[in-house]
Amino acid sequence: MTHISFIGLGHMGNPMVLNLIKAGCTVNVYDVNLAAAQELSTHGAIPATSLAESVTGADVVITMLQTGEQVKEVCLMTEGIFKHASSHVLYIDSSSIDIATTQYLHAFAEKINLKMLDAPVSGGVAGASAGTLTFMVGGSEKNFLEAKPILEKMGKKIVYAGTAGHGQAAKICNNLMLGISMIAVCEGFNLAKKLGLDTKKLFEVSSNSSGQCWSMTSYCPEPGLVESAPSNNNYKPGFMAKMMLKDLHLGQTAAASVGAAIPLGLHATELYTQFVEQGNGEIDFSGIINMLSENKI
Repeated sequence: MTHISFIGLGHMGNPMVLNLIKAGCTVNVYDVNLAAAQELSTHGAIPATSLAESVTGADVVITMLQTGEQVKEVCLMTEGIFKHASSHVLYIDSSSIDIATTQYLHAFAEKINLKMLDAPVSGGVAGASAGTLTFMVGGSEKNFLEAKPILEKMGKKIVYAGTAGHGQAAKICNNLMLGISMIAVCEGFNLAKKLGLDTKKLFEVSSNSSGQCWSMTSYCPEPGLVESAPSNNNYKPGFMAKMMLKDLHLGQTAAASVGAAIPLGLHATELYTQFVEQGNGEIDFSGIINMLSENKI
């Protein structure tokens, strides 16, 4: 039986742990919010009161945190993963963070004989709950093949993206496109309403023609068109707007590091900055349709 330490029990981490437990894994859990670990103990998880306690004896360590600074801290602090995990443990970071931090941690892990993968996810809370996440994985192919059976307990599509940092690169590029496409869909529906066009008719046309994209057909920001979309639940996330903004900033940093021009990405970052600054950081990112429709830009 695989013994897993899972660190970070927020909106994504909690359902990912539940799927590991359902698959028969033994799971130690840790979060700075100790109550989150205690809540999962009612489902069979083993709560830990420290990072060191959580990783001791684990075969696999998984982190799901919000920032590169947090990941670096839990890896390198005195009570952290790299100090207390057993040699040759498989370490999977599923956080969405900057490439430079990821590559630094890969190099550090290799020096101490830990097998690290960067494996951010796409699919949001709904995908985490359903076990249908997409994992995009960077690191050695040997380590990827070892991790794949574990990732398959939490996801539906597991993609080997390449060497260290390429999982993060794939996530950054994907979410750059997602942020831009969501704004485009919002603008299209807002224009349709002002022109007097029935939004159901626009959906019928565009979802079957050249305007089709995931932001429309799977996550439509206009209520009443895609039953499972957050727009039908008062824009409850989902994927919080502040996290989309974080990923768009990661895109800006990555583009600057290689001299890539991403003008639409820059404008999307500016719009999501306004949206978050208006107090909408913790609602779903598709809720930006309301800011655009009300001309609050």
